[in-house]
Amino acid sequence: MGKVTGFMEYQRELPQRRPVAERVNDWFEIYQEFAPEKVQQQGARCMDCGVPFCHTGCPLTNIIPDWNDLVYKGRWREALRVLHATNNFPEFTGRVCPAPCEAACVLGINEPPVAIKVIERSIVDYGYEHGWITPEIPEVRTGKKVAVIGSGPAGLAAAQQLARAGHWVTVFEKTDRIGGLLRYGIPDFKMEKHWIDRRLQQMSAEGVEFVTNAHIGVNIPLETVRKDFQAIVLAMGAEEPRDLNVPGRELKGIHFAMEFLPQQNKRGAGDEVPDQILATGKRVVIIGGGDTGADCLGTSHRHKAASVHQFEIMPTPPSERSASTPWPLWPLQLRTESSHEEGGQREWAVATTKFTGDANGNVKQLHGIRVGPVPKFEAIPGSEFIMDVDLVLLAMGFTGPVQNGLVEQLGVKLDGRGNIEANEQEWQTSVPGVFAAGDTRRGQSLVVWAIAEGRKAAEAVDRYLRA
Repeated sequence: MGKVTGFMEYQRELPQRRPVAERVNDWFEIYQEFAPEKVQQQGARCMDCGVPFCHTGCPLTNIIPDWNDLVYKGRWREALRVLHATNNFPEFTGRVCPAPCEAACVLGINEPPVAIKVIERSIVDYGYEHGWITPEIPEVRTGKKVAVIGSGPAGLAAAQQLARAGHWVTVFEKTDRIGGLLRYGIPDFKMEKHWIDRRLQQMSAEGVEFVTNAHIGVNIPLETVRKDFQAIVLAMGAEEPRDLNVPGRELKGIHFAMEFLPQQNKRGAGDEVPDQILATGKRVVIIGGGDTGADCLGTSHRHKAASVHQFEIMPTPPSERSASTPWPLWPLQLRTESSHEEGGQREWAVATTKFTGDANGNVKQLHGIRVGPVPKFEAIPGSEFIMDVDLVLLAMGFTGPVQNGLVEQLGVKLDGRGNIEANEQEWQTSVPGVFAAGDTRRGQSLVVWAIAEGRKAAEAVDRYLRA
C-alpha cells in the first residue's frame, strides 16, 4: 500500500489540461507535465483496503496497489516491472482508457478515487525517459509461425506475447501503418503516435514482423496464410459502423466517423489527403454521444467549424453515480470530455428523422424530434425541429467485425451478435488453428479489454502450438 494515512492527507490531483485557446490550435496531447513528486503523492493515497476491487475493475487485473506503493517509495523501475507484468502497453491505456479501475477503487466509495490512470501513465513515461523499456528477446525459438491479422491493441498484445514465448510472429495490417484504431481512430490530441512507434521498435527487435497494405482475403490470398502459418489470430476489430437509415441518408456531406477521423490522422502524419473531409467553416452535427463522438467534436474544433452540435438519443445521464450502477460497477453518470470543454452544444434525447438537401445533392437540413426514455424512445408531439447543417458525422458505434471477405472465406461461426465465436478458455474459433481476440470476438469495447484478450489468446495459441 501507499502511505498509511495518505488518503487522509492528500487530495486527488490530476495533470492540468492546456488552455483551450492554445490546444484547439494544435494537435498535441492536451495534458501538461505532472511532476514525479505529485505522482508519488497520488500513490500515497492508495489504501490498505483489504480487498483491492481495482483488480477486478481492470480487465487486465493490473496489480495496482503494488505499483502505487512502489511509486510512493520512489522505486520507479520496480513499479514499471509490476506494471508490465500484466499490461503490454500502459502508455496506451494510461492515455485513452476510461479507467474502470478507478470506478472500482475502495476509496471512491466516499472520496475521490486514487488517480490510478495518471500513475500508470507516469510510470511508463518515466521508464521510457530513463531507457528502461528495452526488447525482451526469447532465449529459445520454437520454429512455429503465427499470423496475427489486425494491428490494433488486441493484435499487438497477442503478437508481443507470442514472440516472447519464442514463436515467429507476423502481423498483417490492411492499411499503410501499424496500429489499428490506435493509429487511425484516436486523434493525436488524445494520444500522439510516437508512443505507438516506440513500442513497435521494441517489438521488431523481439522478432515480430510487420506487413502493411496486407488485406488478407483481398490482395493476399487466405490460402497463402493458412499454408505458411501454424496458427492464425483474428484481431481485425469491430469495424462495421452502425448506420442511420432515414430518408436523405444518401446525401453528400453525411459521413461515418471512421471516414472523418482517419483522414485527419493521416494528415497529421504528413500524408497528402485528397478531398479530405473537413469541418472548416461548416455547421457540423455529430450523431452519437460516446467517445467517438467526442473525438469528432475535438477534431471539428481544431478544423475551426462554424458551429458543432452533438446529438444523443439516450436521456441525459445523472451528474452523480446512478443507483442502478452501485460501486464497484462502472457508473452510469454524465461525463465531460476535454472536447466538450472546448465548445459545441451537446443535446440528449434527440432522434434524427430525415435529412434534406439542395439541388446538387448536398445535405442542408437535419430534421429531428425529441424523444422519451428507453426502451421505446417515443416521439414527443410538438418537439419537431429543423437545423441547418453542412456536415453530419455518424458516431453511433459499431455492430461487429466486417463479414465480407476474410470472415466469410474462413467460414468461422458467429455468435448471436455477429461477432466471431470463441470461448474464453481456448480462444479458438470453429476453424481449427484459428483464434480470435478483442473487438472481433467481443464486439465494440475498450482498449484495455482488447489488450487483455490479446494476451489470453496468445497464451491459448502457445498451448496449442506446444501440444
